[in-house]
Amino acid sequence: MNIAEYLYRTAVLTPEREALFWGEDCFADYGGFLQRAGQVAAWLTAQGAGKGAPVAIFMKNLPDYLIVQYGIWMAGAIAVPINAKLHGREAAWIIENAEAGLVFCDTSLASALQEAGTTAQLMDVQSAGYDAVRRTEPLARPVACAAQDLAWLFYTSGTTGRPKGVMITHAMLRSMALCYFVDADQVTPEDAALYAAPLSHGAGIYNIMHVMVGARHVCPRSGGFEEAEIFALAAHFGRVHMFAAPTMVKRMTLAAKAAGVTGEGLRSVVYAGGPMYTADIIEAVAHFGPVFLQIYGQGECPMGITALSRHDVTDRSHPNWRARLGSVGRAQSAVEVRIGGADGAELERGAVGEIMVRGDTVMPGYWKNPEASAKTLVNGWLMTGDMGSMDAEGYVTMHDRSKDMIITGGSNVYPREVEEVLLELPDVEEVSVVGRPHPEWGEDVVAFVVMAKGAVLDHVALDAQCLENIARFKRPKAYFALDELPKNNYGKVLKTELRKRLEEMS
Repeated sequence: MNIAEYLYRTAVLTPEREALFWGEDCFADYGGFLQRAGQVAAWLTAQGAGKGAPVAIFMKNLPDYLIVQYGIWMAGAIAVPINAKLHGREAAWIIENAEAGLVFCDTSLASALQEAGTTAQLMDVQSAGYDAVRRTEPLARPVACAAQDLAWLFYTSGTTGRPKGVMITHAMLRSMALCYFVDADQVTPEDAALYAAPLSHGAGIYNIMHVMVGARHVCPRSGGFEEAEIFALAAHFGRVHMFAAPTMVKRMTLAAKAAGVTGEGLRSVVYAGGPMYTADIIEAVAHFGPVFLQIYGQGECPMGITALSRHDVTDRSHPNWRARLGSVGRAQSAVEVRIGGADGAELERGAVGEIMVRGDTVMPGYWKNPEASAKTLVNGWLMTGDMGSMDAEGYVTMHDRSKDMIITGGSNVYPREVEEVLLELPDVEEVSVVGRPHPEWGEDVVAFVVMAKGAVLDHVALDAQCLENIARFKRPKAYFALDELPKNNYGKVLKTELRKRLEEMS
């Protein structure tokens, strides 16, 4: 079934129900939402970008984002969401790899793609050119799709530094949405989904359960995460649901306390995308009340591995409440989760190993990358690369990441990608990038650099190189000169030693 069928059903049943908001202003009701998505679908089909065609979205959070997303799905095409914070060159690489001949963008990002030299056709939803889409006779209902047809092509970086396209099917998105109702939370027509996190990630598919019941969808005027704006919108709409990285939750708590705000109108805050420190969530619950729940997932199993319920986040009476609060919850209904050893065999409860998942929400593989698919999908199990343990009651606790990924403000940074950019400079001989604990962002990026003989570390030149080639949030916040990098007998850089040095500096 085409995932856009949910929009069609809701719009037919309640066409006058308010659907899309730009700040406090209603942008479209469900009838208008369906009509505009149908126009996008019909226009795409006329452009030869119909069923099975990858179509990219490189936009900030706007009401038109959801219209375009559902228009792509209605046409039976494949949405390729691209993080609006990426550098134009990074976005252009994804567009080329996905073989997307058409990109929906906003005015602020269109120039970045043009400067990057993309050959794809650009449709700026804020330009006069978008009028051609709005004049198109809308497609009446979604194109029929099989369960295993692709709906989303989500690019997530790997240890090589090059993004990999996760193939996400209509069936996977349906499984994710239904599990949310069973394992996480309920949604009613009176609720409002607030999109303060990027729609290119989990927030962009967490709209589905809200579409299913005819809830409201709110894009902040700021286009992103502003604490005061979130509190004002929550108070205005009431029963607000939002997705937030742990660092966003901490910022909300600090801001609310400083402003004397209680968080009136917040109903559900789903946190995911990085480690949540126990002290931070205890403080957040104490201030905002029982509004929090946790999801653990990956692009390869979108939002669908485990869930920690509102009750478990709030409960302080259970003997093991603190351990549960430090976990990522229990397996969601559509998947099996186990902890495996190096050979993939299941370990006894309490032992630390790799978190493994299989089930209906797991991807079929990576886009045009059979080698990476074979490495990640082993005997039907998704090898997450995350290390964890499971207790006797099924609660999974993450202990470490087997990869060296850095999570800063909920965004992933892969060290090798930054290292390769810095190594393009002739005066940089060696470099190793690691994460440094940060009280607000969780981690920030720092680089240890070995300069060529006679060269002096130049922070300005290193910064300029990064800003020219990668997104600003990936740029190291500090550079440390070393005569040599610590290595083992096999020549592998010992990042654990570098992290120890950072601890000694603090």
